[in-house]
Amino acid sequence: MATWLSRLSLGDAWYNMYSRLLRTKPVGSMAQSSDDLTELAEGSGVGLAKVLTTVDLVSLGVGSCVGTGMYVVAGLVAKAMAGPGVILSFIIAAVASILSGVCYAEFGVRVPKTTGSAYTYSYVTVGEFVAFFIGWNLILEYLIGTAAGASALSSMFDSLANHSISNYMITHLGTIRGLVIIALGVRNTVGFNNILNVVNLVVWVFMVIAGLFFLSASNWESGKFLPYGWSGVMQGAATCFYAFIGFDIIATTGEEAKSPNTSIPYAITASLVTCLTAYVSVSVILTLMVPYNLIDGSAPLMEMFEVHGFLWGKYTVAVGSIAGLTVSLLGSLFPMPRVIYAMSRDGLLFRFLSHVSSLTHTPAVACVVSGSFAALLALLVSLRDLIEMMSIGTLLAYTLVSVCVLLLRYQPDEQTDTHQFTSQDDMDGLNHQNDGAVPTKDDQMLIGGADGDGSTSYHAGGTEGEGDDSEFHTGHASLLKRLLGGHYYTLRLRLGIPDASARPTPATGRIVTRCTLLLFFTSFFLWSTVIFGVEQGAGAGAVFSGLMATLMAGSWVKLLITIIQQPESGRRLPYMAPCVPFVPAAAILVNSYLMLKLSPLTWARFTVWCFIGLLIYGCYGVWHSTLEMNAREQQAHASSYQRYDDHLDDTFSPDDNFHPQDQEEKPYQGWSAPEENGCSSCRGAFFTVTLKSSFVSERMNL
Repeated sequence: MATWLSRLSLGDAWYNMYSRLLRTKPVGSMAQSSDDLTELAEGSGVGLAKVLTTVDLVSLGVGSCVGTGMYVVAGLVAKAMAGPGVILSFIIAAVASILSGVCYAEFGVRVPKTTGSAYTYSYVTVGEFVAFFIGWNLILEYLIGTAAGASALSSMFDSLANHSISNYMITHLGTIRGLVIIALGVRNTVGFNNILNVVNLVVWVFMVIAGLFFLSASNWESGKFLPYGWSGVMQGAATCFYAFIGFDIIATTGEEAKSPNTSIPYAITASLVTCLTAYVSVSVILTLMVPYNLIDGSAPLMEMFEVHGFLWGKYTVAVGSIAGLTVSLLGSLFPMPRVIYAMSRDGLLFRFLSHVSSLTHTPAVACVVSGSFAALLALLVSLRDLIEMMSIGTLLAYTLVSVCVLLLRYQPDEQTDTHQFTSQDDMDGLNHQNDGAVPTKDDQMLIGGADGDGSTSYHAGGTEGEGDDSEFHTGHASLLKRLLGGHYYTLRLRLGIPDASARPTPATGRIVTRCTLLLFFTSFFLWSTVIFGVEQGAGAGAVFSGLMATLMAGSWVKLLITIIQQPESGRRLPYMAPCVPFVPAAAILVNSYLMLKLSPLTWARFTVWCFIGLLIYGCYGVWHSTLEMNAREQQAHASSYQRYDDHLDDTFSPDDNFHPQDQEEKPYQGWSAPEENGCSSCRGAFFTVTLKSSFVSERMNL
């Protein structure tokens, strides 16, 4: 008996912690108390005006990405990692960014009425621990982005002063690099951002046209295009990923956009394509004007004109550098306090960080603390180390976003009829199988939109204001069907893809959860074996590593096929990432490879950062979370009815013939729901508490 009780106690403790890690934030709590910090006045009830167009959002995304990426990263990677192969590095990084971007876009439209970031989305849809980890890495992204922008601006001013500033600092203070340029109280208005982007665009065109007169093809000849080989190109791609970081700021403007469900995904894609065009063109000009080993690492685009004696070109580029780097700096400063404010308001970080100034209506404490840390990093850490640190944190955050999208696509929806059809492709599939039978109007009803009372919920699908006739839908079936034609249905049959009318169940949802987690870890193990065993190994060790990598690759493909064989959710969204599960799986695979190409020192620093975050969450966040405090309050409130529990203990016994299946079936609540976990004692305890609560309610009503 004692052994059984100890097992029960251990199982309950594990289940309680498991529930804490995967508890989600109710989407209803975000309707009025969103992460927006720019409301007119406290209690005014007036939110942000929906004035931002798609062009405005593209401008925000481009401004956040292009500055440091074009004026610093291109020269840094070309000089130290890839040579002229930096062009290929940018293209590879762009592919990884687009894969993550479409997943990020779907993640954003899943949660209505929010101006938050991936932290907010994951808290509502996936769970608290994943949300904290993503938010913690987003803080790293914005923190180091601010420090890198300040460091790059300092290097630019130093270059204008013919390096006299850095020489003076080295002489009198040692080898501490960088000056600190921190702007406090920044408000990143769209008008100011657009003006700086126009200046940046003009300078970009000037650099491309003026650079055509100083090109030398010899800089690419005799093996100079890939001086560091393909390994250098891939290492450069991991660092170049930094240059595409910033499109996530578009997702923080959900309540300010006129049509967020369509403009946000389009803006993310357009900004990534625009940035890629800028980076490739500038890299071509830079590496053809200056040999890669002579490129200035701190201000490459300015110095490339000075090498050829074109000083006016240098000063013109300096104007663009000021505009571009300022926009990048503001792009990091703007969302950083918002994420810190959101996490501290939810209790996952220290609550004093959520203090909002009554004068400026901004999180003043979060701004001061984060700005101070950014200043310290800009003073003590080199620009290259800052860029690599930012890349690894953001790569992991975007990888987790892809994991979450893959999970949510295959989970059962709450309050949905599993036999309803949600897309034209599903009905086309049934028409093909039913010899051309025409579906009725009722068959074409879409799952989602408003509930019966007109309110909008996350699980019910859709977003407020979106009709069922939304054309912005990019499910994987329609794309594959266009590509494969008549072979589409044959392929579905051979792969064991479920029927179009099939919908997920709790069992299939758990299968996808396990397979997705295994897919995530297998990707890291696979690339670790390839990079450290095959690429850097030799002899029998390399052969053995190759065989292990082949086995892991086969396991990875098997896991992906298992996911494909599970029924997909019928919930229709205004935007859906195409070709799921292939796009999220490809994003996971590419991002994990790029992360492992970063230096070991970067991994060591990142490990320390994650360890600090886990300490904060384990010692503070999990116990001071708003959800935890609400649960304790409800528990304390329920304890006042203990006398009814004493009576119920005499009324009900374990031998009573009550069974869960006799009760009305409850909607699926996710993989962390009490009904779905594997602890039978917890299920029994949950059922007993449910019965007692029902009895107490009846007694209270009497």
